[in-house]
Amino acid sequence: MSVLKKDIEVESKKKNKYNIKTILLHKKENSLSLPIINLNSEEQLKLSFDDLNYESSVLYITIEHYDAMWNKSNLMQSEYINGFTSDEIINYQFSFNTLQNYVHYEYLFPSENLKPLLSGNYKFKVYDLNGDTLFNKRFMVLDNKINIDLNIKKATLSSDRKIKHELDFTLNHRNINIVDPFSQIKVIVKQNNKEDNAITNLKPLYIRNNTLIYDYNEENTFFGNNEFRHFDIKSLRYYSERIKNIVYDSANYKVDLFTESKRAYDNYSIEPDLNGKFYIESQEARNSNIESEYVYVNFKLKSNFIDEGDLYIIGEFSNWEKNDEFKLEFDSINNTYDKSIYLKQGYYNYHYAINDTLLNYLDVASIEGTHYQTRNSYEIYVYFNDTNDRYQKLIGFTNALSKELF
Repeated sequence: MSVLKKDIEVESKKKNKYNIKTILLHKKENSLSLPIINLNSEEQLKLSFDDLNYESSVLYITIEHYDAMWNKSNLMQSEYINGFTSDEIINYQFSFNTLQNYVHYEYLFPSENLKPLLSGNYKFKVYDLNGDTLFNKRFMVLDNKINIDLNIKKATLSSDRKIKHELDFTLNHRNINIVDPFSQIKVIVKQNNKEDNAITNLKPLYIRNNTLIYDYNEENTFFGNNEFRHFDIKSLRYYSERIKNIVYDSANYKVDLFTESKRAYDNYSIEPDLNGKFYIESQEARNSNIESEYVYVNFKLKSNFIDEGDLYIIGEFSNWEKNDEFKLEFDSINNTYDKSIYLKQGYYNYHYAINDTLLNYLDVASIEGTHYQTRNSYEIYVYFNDTNDRYQKLIGFTNALSKELF
């Protein structure tokens, strides 16, 4: 056996040792909350995930500090960690009465052994005894020093008024001395807490006393897009809305969704959603964490072949990213884009999006349409680096819904 072939096989074994699914991170009390906590507070984040290989492992967790743009800080771990540099994940349970066996892990942070000393952007890193990383997951620690006044409205420019939202906001920093706001302040504006279309280059348009004013007409706008599609697989005994068929055999559950159509030219229709989020639940279970089934969900979108780029399903359950697990394949016989995704029982929101290779962005509007009436969640993160600081502090945060814009 050649050295190269041997190395490939060893690497393959490492990759197959774990089969991590359904990574969730939120505040302990609220499964739909953002992963952000206040520094030195009693708040805790709950990280949970499943390993479908059904073999308990000795796993560890640590945290890493990052700047506003998710570049790793130059800080040593001892500068931002209170306690040990890592902690063992000891809370796990085996699945119960499910076709798909899995091990469910949970970790509460901060713990007695692992606490943050500084505010800012962080990532959890989960790894095993060999030091191999299973996954990373982002979160934020806030040390609130400023007030943010946010106004969400229809876009000012006439060409955008029916399709975009505009976010005008002011920062009041009377409790913190900012010498040069153009270099010391970094503002990140997000829609539904996504990274792919975040606005990261805004500077204050006006400065008045202790107030920084961000009141642009175009640079601070987002396509409204459309309300999220959804499906409900909390029960596998009954056909909920949008479920065409449920097939069960001795090995798997398979759920067919109704064939869907593009909404690019449809009129806006009010539809309650979770702004792209999802949650895990089995209606027949006492403990949904370990009794929920894994199900093959079959998606089908009616469409001619799309020249602009590949088509993906996106939502919080895809981590808002494009990867092969959520990439649809074109069926030239039926003129549909199809994909089967293995998901844990629950309630899911999603959009279809084109990976526009020419403009290099995920285009939701071409499939889903875009309307100013759409209700989205918007988040503003404000970072600050003092003249002597070697890292960026997270000193401000707010979020709000676009609503009542009719």
